Amino acid sequence: MKIKGLLVGLFVMMAMPSFAQFSEFENTLGAWYMLFYNKQFGEGPWGFQGDYQDRDFDFEGDFEQILIRNGLTYKWEKKDVLLTLGYGNIRTGVFGLEDSETLEHRVYQEALKSWKVSERVSTNHRYRFEQRWVEDQEMKTRHRYNLFVNVGLSEKTIEVGTVYLALYSEFFVADWGLDRTRLYSALGYKFSEDYKVQLGVMRQIVGDVGKNQVQVSIHGMLK
Repeated sequence: MKIKGLLVGLFVMMAMPSFAQFSEFENTLGAWYMLFYNKQFGEGPWGFQGDYQDRDFDFEGDFEQILIRNGLTYKWEKKDVLLTLGYGNIRTGVFGLEDSETLEHRVYQEALKSWKVSERVSTNHRYRFEQRWVEDQEMKTRHRYNLFVNVGLSEKTIEVGTVYLALYSEFFVADWGLDRTRLYSALGYKFSEDYKVQLGVMRQIVGDVGKNQVQVSIHGMLK
């Protein structure tokens, strides 16, 4: 029994730094800075969209991730669906003092369907299928579904000068199991005909570990 107790004690002592790191990770407020853009090619159905994201584990520059993603879009007018074929380049860091990074190449296919609930409430439904080549790992696939909801606050419709509420809920499925979930709420402001800005908080849960991220995003249509 003494040996068994000693082994249990050693295991607990070895695990304590890991538990402490997870606790510190969960209690650290992250910062994500994002730019989303899109453009149509003339009057036809073709265009492109993309985003650039700079993610930190905290507000002190602990590098989490740089994500660059661009895709060719096709507007399927008959079904009012926007289809995208795209590529992403992602560099991911490690929480804490370690400086190592992992490179990922990603190809994705996406379908976006808009649905207006009322004059004040609009939604977007997005399904995305990803093929991921993470450094030193075999190719992985992942399914994602995101429900976006925008609610006009200062005006019924989101026009120039409107303050609005932006919400989304996203689920990731990999290997036929839930990989992660994201819940987001923000205030947005449309400051021009083509651009709007949002400031909010996103709660991401991966496994049993949850973390909050402040998100600042600009959304624009290129001319």
